[in-house]
Amino acid sequence: MNNTTARWCVLIPCLNEEAAIKSVLGSVLALGAPVIVVDDGSDDRTADIVATLPVTLLRHARRCGKGEALRYGFREASRQGYDAVLTMDGDGQHLASDIPRIVAAAASRPDHIVIGARLLDKAQQPKGRRRANAVADWGISWACAQPVADTQSGQRWYPRAALELVDLPAENFVFEAAILIAASREKHLGIVSVPIASRYHGAFRASHLSPMRDVTRITTYTIGRIIHYGDVAASYRRSRAQPRVIEAAGSTALE
Repeated sequence: MNNTTARWCVLIPCLNEEAAIKSVLGSVLALGAPVIVVDDGSDDRTADIVATLPVTLLRHARRCGKGEALRYGFREASRQGYDAVLTMDGDGQHLASDIPRIVAAAASRPDHIVIGARLLDKAQQPKGRRRANAVADWGISWACAQPVADTQSGQRWYPRAALELVDLPAENFVFEAAILIAASREKHLGIVSVPIASRYHGAFRASHLSPMRDVTRITTYTIGRIIHYGDVAASYRRSRAQPRVIEAAGSTALE
């Protein structure tokens, strides 16, 4: 997988993923990609399973949230000399088979974040989750002042400029929204999406995201950023363009 000159790794934050983490890591390692796993204080066998595999394992003694797990992983990736990080979840909903297309999109667009956007098989998404994601896309795109498809996907390519935002004052699931917004507004990065399948059926564990608490936090943060950057009407107009989507065959649509 030498699709890009950037030196990159896969980063997987995880919490209690003993059911899926071995197969997830096996599929990523089969691609020849280096992997960093951050175990966020799991109380099952996750860390023990990961420790048997040829990956870098970092552990939190207690649960610190997804934001801090990503922050820890970003710092380790930078320490190891990586130029970029590709994140994915450890529960099996993100597939290693989607990584080559994300990497190829990043290679052709070095100043972009690339999102593995759940645009295929959307009927699998529970209606409540689909509506919540649509609202998040609307608000976070406004804060970014550019359209973003699937702002809630955790499968993303972060170039070096985005990794430099590691110290953003945002925690838990807010951190991923904060990175998109600050990368757009302060680093002037573009955001493109590669379509991946929506995967909600099967033996996936329940989401760690709290619909009330975490959605409220993300919403409050996003509104604050919209106000902070100003030019509210102009930012909204820019956000209403069609999201940029990179098709599977490598052609660009909707740009």
